[in-house]
Amino acid sequence: MRHDSRYETFIVGLMFLTWGTVFLDRMAELYLAPFIAKDFHLSAGQIGELASILAITWAVSSFVFGAVSDRFGRKPVLVPAVFAFAGLSWLCGAARNFFDMLILRGAVGVAEGPCWSVMNTLVEKASHPKRRGRNTGIVVSAAALIGFAVAPVLTTQIASRFGWRWAFVVAGAPGVILAIVIWLFVREPRDAGQVEAAASAPVRPRVRDFLALLKYRNIQLAAIGNIGFVGWLILYNTFCPLYIIHVAGQPPTTAGFLMGAAGLGSFFIGCAVATVSDWIGRRATLLVSAPLCTVLPLILLWPPMYGHLWLLAAVLFVSQAGQAVAAIVMVLVPTETAPPNMAAAAIGVVTLFGEIVGGAVAPTAAGDLADSFPSLGLAIPLLMAAAGSMLVFVVALFMKETAQFAQRRDELAAAHT
Repeated sequence: MRHDSRYETFIVGLMFLTWGTVFLDRMAELYLAPFIAKDFHLSAGQIGELASILAITWAVSSFVFGAVSDRFGRKPVLVPAVFAFAGLSWLCGAARNFFDMLILRGAVGVAEGPCWSVMNTLVEKASHPKRRGRNTGIVVSAAALIGFAVAPVLTTQIASRFGWRWAFVVAGAPGVILAIVIWLFVREPRDAGQVEAAASAPVRPRVRDFLALLKYRNIQLAAIGNIGFVGWLILYNTFCPLYIIHVAGQPPTTAGFLMGAAGLGSFFIGCAVATVSDWIGRRATLLVSAPLCTVLPLILLWPPMYGHLWLLAAVLFVSQAGQAVAAIVMVLVPTETAPPNMAAAAIGVVTLFGEIVGGAVAPTAAGDLADSFPSLGLAIPLLMAAAGSMLVFVVALFMKETAQFAQRRDELAAAHT
């Protein structure tokens, strides 16, 4: 069957905007935390609870509704989920107290979790095999461009001028438009096996098939690697600004400059490295990008670098390969390993482990350790972040290659030896 390149481009662009909007809403809570804490008189622990509840519900719903979409279709899950997170974001702006916000952010996680697994499945199904890495890298990198670059400026500016409640309204608004576009123009993808069976009965995986996903070695390794990656991501974004200001003694503007440089690098480096994985393979790319990510938190622990801020910013820019790691560990390896009709559930199960352990447990543990060992203090979370990215490196050593082009190249090389 002839591949539709125009539709592939459309899906990549639409999912880029959708994922960017989802991450805009997720990050809005962190950027608006000072405003919310002031109104609701919240402690640091309560702010952490708001982030943790979203991570936990996101993780569970990504797997559960990913599996539902594998059985009943992508659009019947994705369209209501996008409408739901937009509406729930608006309701967050109407929260009256901490309990209201806790319940609403948990509900937001339920709505946004399926978006991650189903959107990436749609991209994988629409992409030519030679462009899967590139396309996934582009979509995943929307989190960097919109979530890490646009979101902090947009949400805090709105909160400063009109109040934090309106920032949630603005964050959710694009979701309504995107849900309508997905509903009207996105095709329900079908796997080759489903096309062949179209005249008889649809191919629907059973519950026990989903539970069997963890029998695949690559999915086991991706789940472990994702714990390291999500831990690295959350620890870095949470504690690096605090370290730069409170330990390195730099002004908040310098912290913003350095984090902005890393965020910009996350978009460009993420897209480029994920594209390279189509040619050199997923495993080889992880073996390079994971150590790169390790440099990022460690370089901030070296005091002389703060005397050369532009050089430090350049190092942070180049070493931010996190979005490439996300594309490979969370999307490409699971979907290229699992049966095609269980692609969304495969993404969901890997996400489940990463979000619960790396997203919910690691930040709390890191904060407690920093408080318990004041001699090291905020350096502990940064060291834990570096350990998380090196866990990805170790896991990659044992992965089986899944990129089709790299597989064929290795098979040809083996045949000539």
